[in-house]
Amino acid sequence: MHNLLEGKCALILGVANKWSLAYAIAEAFRRAGAGVILTYQGERQRETVEAIGAELGACRVLPCDVGRDDELERLSQALRSGGRVDAVVHSIAFANREDITRGFLETSREGFSLALDISAYSLVSVARAVAPAMTGGGSITTLTYIGSTRVIPNYNVMGVAKAALEASMRYLANELGPRKIRVNAISAGPVKTASARAIKDFSSMLDHVAERAPLRRNTEPAEVADAALFLASDLGRGVTGNVLFVDSGFQIMGF
Repeated sequence: MHNLLEGKCALILGVANKWSLAYAIAEAFRRAGAGVILTYQGERQRETVEAIGAELGACRVLPCDVGRDDELERLSQALRSGGRVDAVVHSIAFANREDITRGFLETSREGFSLALDISAYSLVSVARAVAPAMTGGGSITTLTYIGSTRVIPNYNVMGVAKAALEASMRYLANELGPRKIRVNAISAGPVKTASARAIKDFSSMLDHVAERAPLRRNTEPAEVADAALFLASDLGRGVTGNVLFVDSGFQIMGF
């Protein structure tokens, strides 16, 4: 898979640390020849992401808090002034810990709005900001989870947010298709990331998937990264509006 993205520029949002899926994707894109642009949220993340960017040989590291329209506008301007963008990876999700750990019935109005804003609407706002720089078409890929369509214990409001994310992906795929921009989602199986620790009994979830999935194992970050590489490359040129499962086959199981 060497040189699949040679000469292409990829924007990757959500590289918070070396254990994130976004980091694995960034590594795969760099190995495939892409120039990579990373973003960070706030000054607290800046040093970490800049260090990761230096290690990966990133072209640029730009600030972007997807909850702020002014930062999205500045991102859009920076991308347009820096040349063409060919691929975008949206790996951003957030919900208040208490709105995940307590019962869904107890979700606060503010917590619900926050989860939907950062985890789902951000795909819309990012696509709007980046599309003007995708002058030659390209690919936008987001990350989702099976909790969008099935009840997953302790996932709660995040499952609703992922359902909204997937619906947004489909509407964007239709609207951006005439501009030769493809929009897809990868539904990854549970992976040990820093954000996954917020889910109660996450280790039990990993054990269950490893026991029940057809491949009898959990998902590896590199597998998700390779799927993202496929979607961003010309190999995925006919694929849009789809959810690609990378979960060792767990989604096909009834019980």
